[in-house]
Amino acid sequence: MATISGPLTGDDKTTTVQALQGALMDLIDLSLVAKQSHWNVIGSHFRPIHLQLDEVTDLAREHADTVAERIVALGANPDGRAATIAKSTKLPQPELGWIEDGKVVATFTDLLDGMSRRMRERIDATEESDQVTQDILIAVTQDIEKQRWMFQAQR
Repeated sequence: MATISGPLTGDDKTTTVQALQGALMDLIDLSLVAKQSHWNVIGSHFRPIHLQLDEVTDLAREHADTVAERIVALGANPDGRAATIAKSTKLPQPELGWIEDGKVVATFTDLLDGMSRRMRERIDATEESDQVTQDILIAVTQDIEKQRWMFQAQR
């Protein structure tokens, strides 16, 4: 069986892959939470929030693919399985049923704030271990923080 090797070894590889795996978990679950909310949002601001949740889903999926492929390029295996996400998610989960638009806005403002904090911790963690990964995490954080601002402006 062939294996993939990468440019990092030892602690640098461990630190970097852990940061990327955490980002992958956040991003995959963000896409799921955004889509669940997208299907169930109601209220007078339904349409713009519905469309913004699609934007969040799309950016989360795109970044998740980039992050997972970086893990592989480093010679490790990304774990995006549903059971892994369910066990390790840090994102608050939406309630079942209709969700008022104001609650969606408040939830996503807080959810994206938490993601931003975790992403910034990962950026700091990879500063020495792998600047290529750090650049990827910075790009993810930039998009997360932009979406947070856009939700927060609707409060």
